[in-house]
Amino acid sequence: MNTRHIEGIVITHPERVLYPDDGIAKRDVAAYYAAVMDWFLPGVAGRPISVLRSPEGIGQAGFFQKHPFPGLKHVSHIRLKEESGAMDDYLCPRDAKSVIELVQFGAIEFHPWSAKAETLDHADYLVFDLDPAPGIPWPEVVAAARLIRKQLDDAMLESLVRTSGGKGLHVVVPLHPACAWDDARRFTQAFARRLASTHPHTFIAKASKQERSGRIFIDYLRNTRGATSIASYSLRARTGAPVAMPMRWDELGKSQSGHDFDIHSARRRLARLKRDPWQDFGSMRQDLHRALEVFAPIEDVH
Repeated sequence: MNTRHIEGIVITHPERVLYPDDGIAKRDVAAYYAAVMDWFLPGVAGRPISVLRSPEGIGQAGFFQKHPFPGLKHVSHIRLKEESGAMDDYLCPRDAKSVIELVQFGAIEFHPWSAKAETLDHADYLVFDLDPAPGIPWPEVVAAARLIRKQLDDAMLESLVRTSGGKGLHVVVPLHPACAWDDARRFTQAFARRLASTHPHTFIAKASKQERSGRIFIDYLRNTRGATSIASYSLRARTGAPVAMPMRWDELGKSQSGHDFDIHSARRRLARLKRDPWQDFGSMRQDLHRALEVFAPIEDVH
């Protein structure tokens, strides 16, 4: 059997092509995650996670997996209560070996909770996912992200930005101290609806694709218990092997799309960077409760 060892994990069938249009094989995916592990791991370690597995490559239907499955030896899991009240085990990688083991089992995308296993009832960041309707020029998406940043600044909240690896951008708000899920949902819903109300030709806060034409859906629905969003530096299971890439706000104007970076250019970018563009993510002291008071009473937003 043709095998390869990465981070102490045996990668079987390393020659299997996972991105058929790009000739990117399983060994390339594993090597990518190993190469960016120091940047990638802090965003997923110790968090419940869903992975998108495509064992036969992205040309075949992939599937999301959030529960442990047979064969795993190094990936931790945690037991938690679901919305139904039932208890179940969830994947919770904690080190490089566990990440590469998931890649060995066909994981391409990593989608963590915005809460750590030790504090599951509190989110330590918020995510606004900007999903543009077809045909919206990229500069309008960039302008929309900057507007959201300004509105968050007015609410006394600093934010960070990353390409999604897809069509849009994510505006991320670190929270220290973390907040209860109900507060996260109430604030992000109020913020998105207010933005859609004051800028109706730019934003829509409803997921309806029939009503989205010509506008950007500001998706706040990822800010509830059990919801996930793509991890920074994660590959996407899409042609070109794009990567969700954290950026500085001052370099956003140079971007061309939400999938500017791929499995090759992401590694070159990280080799050039002198510091992490999100280096303050884990230490940014800001409190959502103060922002709620400054921004608007939630009850006034419909």
